[in-house]
Amino acid sequence: MNTLNIPTTLINFYMKEHNNLSDAEVKKDPNIDKITKEQWKASALAGMASYLDAGSIVALGAGLSLFQSYMNLSNNAIGLLAAIGPNAVGCAVGAFIGGRLGDKLGRKRIYQIDLLVYAFGILLIAFALNPVMLFAGTFIIGVAVGADVPTSLAYVGEAAPDKARGKLLGFTQVAWSFGPVVVLWMAMFLAHLDILGIRIVFLHLFVVAMVTWYLRRSLAESSRWKVAATTAKVKLRTLFSGSNLKGLAYTVVIYLFWNLAAGTAGIFNPYIIKTLGAGSQAASVGLSSAGFLICIVFTLLVFMPHSDRNFKTRRIIWATGAIMQIAAYGILLFLPFTIPVIVINILMFSSGAALAGEAFYKVFSQELFPTVLRGTAQGLTFGISRTLLGVWSFFVPALANVGIESVAGLLTFFLIISGAVGFFFMPDTSGKSLEQIAQERA
Repeated sequence: MNTLNIPTTLINFYMKEHNNLSDAEVKKDPNIDKITKEQWKASALAGMASYLDAGSIVALGAGLSLFQSYMNLSNNAIGLLAAIGPNAVGCAVGAFIGGRLGDKLGRKRIYQIDLLVYAFGILLIAFALNPVMLFAGTFIIGVAVGADVPTSLAYVGEAAPDKARGKLLGFTQVAWSFGPVVVLWMAMFLAHLDILGIRIVFLHLFVVAMVTWYLRRSLAESSRWKVAATTAKVKLRTLFSGSNLKGLAYTVVIYLFWNLAAGTAGIFNPYIIKTLGAGSQAASVGLSSAGFLICIVFTLLVFMPHSDRNFKTRRIIWATGAIMQIAAYGILLFLPFTIPVIVINILMFSSGAALAGEAFYKVFSQELFPTVLRGTAQGLTFGISRTLLGVWSFFVPALANVGIESVAGLLTFFLIISGAVGFFFMPDTSGKSLEQIAQERA
């Protein structure tokens, strides 16, 4: 029974167009795992949303102490700046709006427009001469990346072969980690230029955004969305009942509590390391970049090759990553906050984050919801998580000044919640088509 009201002929039409298959190949094996060049290209360009998202978060983080000195900002102002930007509230606003519009109007239309908005916000920060320009630009880029991420990831999930969905969504996570590496290295090498160095870092994000906007113009609209938009009759209220509500609860819990830790590390690590006297500005930036490189390695070598295998493998990967991350912040409760301990923390957290973090959140956000609600669902969970991260971010500088133990203790608790829920309530969706998953859950 087709519970999504999508005719079989249209599903087969999608499969042929999506995977460039003949009628015989569709009937023989619709769940192929071969990734075409076009699918790699689409994933790379859509995945640039993750590059720009993480890149802007870390660029702001690398420049917090510099902007604080340049504009004589208080600790409360720094917390507010972190709270309204791409790491938190601004991103949440964009996610709520962009995810829903992506379901209503199409993926391509949204993720092209938002890059132009993003570029404008970046210019405001790059040339900021006062707090008004800095805060306005930070909020604007937050809204822009918030709108881009759910629509772009929905595009990747819908374009991916059914048995390689984790691989392509993991590839966007490589982009998410690569953005901060570039940003942090630039910040490290330009550290001697003080505030000018950070301005150059933000200008690099402007160039990347405009190049990505231009290249994305050649992408076609999601075939899966086109089919569902014309045939599937699903009302918004169904997102808040039955299996869809369970999917919302699952994805928001694993992402929210993980992101509280990851967001703190991403935007505040350089600030905390320098402020607490554990290292210089250049050392703090260099240590943070090493964490993202480690995340790239584990994503490429473990997550991408194995996340599509089967349910048991997914749970093993998740459990391993969750334990590593819990231990990473747990050790800060007992050991002094010195460079060797920071190195251990970054090594363990970054390795674990590649296995039990945003990559799996991206996968489950595509698999657990029907196509015409996919962007809305992810925009909602993404937005809730970033909003609460914004509230948390407002207090991090003050907590860090009291002592790293208070921050580490709370982050350890958050990671225990994410890890336990992710493992014990993980759905069995590996290798199945999005339509098959939706029918089984319905």
